[in-house]
Amino acid sequence: MKVRTRTLIAAALVLGVAAGPAVARAAPAPGPVTPPVAAQASPGVTATPVYTTPPDAAALRKAISGVGPDSKDATAALVRVGGTSGRWAGSSGVADVRTGRRADDGARFRAGSVTKTFTAAVVLQLAAEGKVDLDKPVQHYLPGLLPAGPKGFEPVSVRQLLNYTSGIQPAEGPGDSFEAQYAHRFDVVDPHALIAEAAAKGPEFRPGEKQHYLNIDYTVLGVLIEKLTGTTYEQAVSARILEPLGLHHTSVPSRRENRIPGPHHHGYQAVQKAGGVTSLVDVTEWNSSSNWAAGDLISTTADLEKFTEALFGGRVVPTAHLEEMFTVPAVPDFESGEEAVQTAGMKRFVLPDGTVVYGKTGSRYGYSTVIGAARDLSRTLVYSVNSTDAKGRDMNEVAYGIVAAAFAR
Repeated sequence: MKVRTRTLIAAALVLGVAAGPAVARAAPAPGPVTPPVAAQASPGVTATPVYTTPPDAAALRKAISGVGPDSKDATAALVRVGGTSGRWAGSSGVADVRTGRRADDGARFRAGSVTKTFTAAVVLQLAAEGKVDLDKPVQHYLPGLLPAGPKGFEPVSVRQLLNYTSGIQPAEGPGDSFEAQYAHRFDVVDPHALIAEAAAKGPEFRPGEKQHYLNIDYTVLGVLIEKLTGTTYEQAVSARILEPLGLHHTSVPSRRENRIPGPHHHGYQAVQKAGGVTSLVDVTEWNSSSNWAAGDLISTTADLEKFTEALFGGRVVPTAHLEEMFTVPAVPDFESGEEAVQTAGMKRFVLPDGTVVYGKTGSRYGYSTVIGAARDLSRTLVYSVNSTDAKGRDMNEVAYGIVAAAFAR
């Protein structure tokens, strides 16, 4: 791949996924599928499909051919490319470096911030049902949550929580380093405590002025969902999305759950030891309560592909409210000062050739996940990579290869 193309993809996607060696196994699925009626009629969908040729199977096989137990970057990769133009699925690497058990196409994994797409979908369902007004302040529904006053919060709308323009600062965690977080990996965190800690700091900026991608907005939305539904966040997501779509291998863990249920891939973090030696620390068991509605989902590539197709096809959120998930607020990004790119629960990606796709990335230690699609569902992409530096900021060769091959035209 040309250096300029790779750089542009990295700048556009910033997926933070890693790669390395092993034998790829790929099984092409049946060819073109019938496009969902809802997707064909959705606003913003052109009559001519964005993708009209099948995925490049050879390029996709090559992209995942280098992961495995001896790689310094990743131990496994699972990829599913779909859409109306054709399908391809493949995997490589190992599920467990200790036993050498090969990667399992149906393995479960931690999907990280892909959880936010599910959370946003539930909020938008509630809006479509008239149970919440996106333009009303969250303080109206959750009084006392964000204190007012000279240094307190102005009204923060539900929409501003959805698109990260609330101005709420993040709560403090145990520290940014892997070592600090690993030491507290089994801590059980109360989302109300996180919100109280964040609110005590006061606003970072006035609501609606900038976009700052943070978990805290979706922690507040999780509490809002519980208030509006009269049930737990976990039950609301299950009843509204998982059960209706038949996502039988997807779950939202309880706040005291540390393990991944069912067949799953182990996750690892590469740690530098004395003398420059690198060792892999197993990070599979980890309490995700601090991420909760912002990042604790467990799923499979097949389930996430099914969800992505249903979501873009208008079968999860009614079409009128679905537009929120494809709308980027006209504000600058808080950190870069450039144009915002986040939507309600997703992100807009502009590929090097100008093609626009939407999706969501998610990273937990040991696990990097992506869902994405062309708006018209002519091409979809879901992958899970067991990155040994899932929180790293730099994109890597397997991510370049997967994205370039999946969205090539």
